[in-house]
Amino acid sequence: MVSAAAIAASVGLIPGVAQADGPGAAGASVPPVEVAADEAGTFQSPGDRTVRTALPGSEVNKAASASAAASNLEVVMSADITTARGISLNVNLYNGVPVAHEVTIAWGDGTTDTITMNGGEARGHNKHTYPRPGDYTITVTATDSVNKVQAVNRLAFSTAGSYFVPHTPTRLLDTRSGLGAAKAKVGAYSSVWMKVAGKGNVPAGAAAVVLNVTVTNTTAGGHVSVYPAGKQRPESSNMNYVAGQTVPNQVIVPIGKDGYVELYNGGWNSVDLLADVTGYFDRSANDGYTSLNPVRFVDTREGLGAARGQVAGQGTFGVQITGKSGIPAGVSAVALNVTVTNPREAGHLTVFPSGQTAPTTSNLNFTAGQTIANSVIVPVGADGKINVRNGAWAGTDVIVDVVGYYGAGSKAAFTSTTPGIPTGGPWRLLDSRRWGGAGTWPCLAGGYMPMDMDSGNRDRLPVEAYVLNVTVTSTSGPGFLSVAPDPYAMDAYRNGSPTPPPRPVSSTLNWTAGKDVPNLVQAKPGPHEVIDLWNQSSREAHYIVDWFGQYDAY
Repeated sequence: MVSAAAIAASVGLIPGVAQADGPGAAGASVPPVEVAADEAGTFQSPGDRTVRTALPGSEVNKAASASAAASNLEVVMSADITTARGISLNVNLYNGVPVAHEVTIAWGDGTTDTITMNGGEARGHNKHTYPRPGDYTITVTATDSVNKVQAVNRLAFSTAGSYFVPHTPTRLLDTRSGLGAAKAKVGAYSSVWMKVAGKGNVPAGAAAVVLNVTVTNTTAGGHVSVYPAGKQRPESSNMNYVAGQTVPNQVIVPIGKDGYVELYNGGWNSVDLLADVTGYFDRSANDGYTSLNPVRFVDTREGLGAARGQVAGQGTFGVQITGKSGIPAGVSAVALNVTVTNPREAGHLTVFPSGQTAPTTSNLNFTAGQTIANSVIVPVGADGKINVRNGAWAGTDVIVDVVGYYGAGSKAAFTSTTPGIPTGGPWRLLDSRRWGGAGTWPCLAGGYMPMDMDSGNRDRLPVEAYVLNVTVTSTSGPGFLSVAPDPYAMDAYRNGSPTPPPRPVSSTLNWTAGKDVPNLVQAKPGPHEVIDLWNQSSREAHYIVDWFGQYDAY
């Protein structure tokens, strides 16, 4: 088991360049502020931005006006973002006389709080949760009744979280044809920048993007990492490959400098890279996320959710999404884990909304006899259905597990920022190969490994789901991995051996002997922020878990 580091968001504000009018300027207005954050991840509005005016009605009293003009009261503000929609505001009344001041906090969403502070006092941890992600400006007004003066300062910021917008699957990068980059393989231990924000329908201000990334034409082993362009390359990886292998994986990644993301080839030889955008996250969007315990909607081997028997080559079938397992009508997109098994020849699978033509992009690629899974986020058609198309010329079995959905009635917002790590995710939570020395502590055959995801800096607020990339490695036989919520707190494992939870039937990824297999997981935690990694095989295996973000319900 492993204890994840604190996963909360911490951002801040830099003041704009406009300066306040002089102290006591009649009718002075607080200058506009600009939204920005420095590399330390702090937002602040210093005292020299304070605008002081005489209290209404005191202008007729020359003594009161002179006192207001002479006041040095400054309102100093700083903010820490605690969750995707939550903020902790610190207020300091600098140079104020040591008497009670009435302080009003207008949060920028139509709500206000009033507190009492003495001049010269600092008051931290004034907490607020916004109804939705967005850009807000907080206005703090301190009233000094002794000097008959009002002091006002403002602080603008953007929430850490953002909502989801489905995007028609669109290819942004294909190094084989020169789309989105030079027509050339990406060299060994080198990277390529790909423009995302401002391309297609992805707006310039988008916070993160959902991509289906594929590595192909490989001649040696390696891995691919996707991260915000211009940021330090993380230790984490999104996919692993060997010579001759084509590997797809879904990626949720923050958008970096000038709207780009960076794709790094960590292999001995050059490779071709493809990337299809399927959605993005934006603060002005409307659709939050609701997680589910993984539910199997389709298994063609059993006739569950579709006709029994393999999906014919070039064949398509529909899947009803809404009205099942609590998924309401009107959802915009659904999060899936899609698995191909028993394919009779090589091909690909495409998942797309009902009522639309199948796009030319693919969600996963497979070879004859291979069992492979990939995470998919796909828009839902107007009739509440999605379609699945087998792009091979021969039949295959298909399994579809639903892990969550997006809609206007869902409140959880995606965030990829963390305290103490200004660049945010991704970062490595677990590598079981490193525990207690080389090659020790794998997950035993048929067993499960609980992971403590609770953050110590979130006031124990629950997380709707964690966005993880899970890789299984050091495999000596075939198997599959399931990720599921755990009903127990970690103390139950530290202090004893609780009865194991029910074994899940859904699969997250499948592997064969000697292969490293990754997949994106939108993992719903249990009531105590614990998730389980189930090794559904007859051989032990090692896990690598990288954190890419989370959906906060607060």
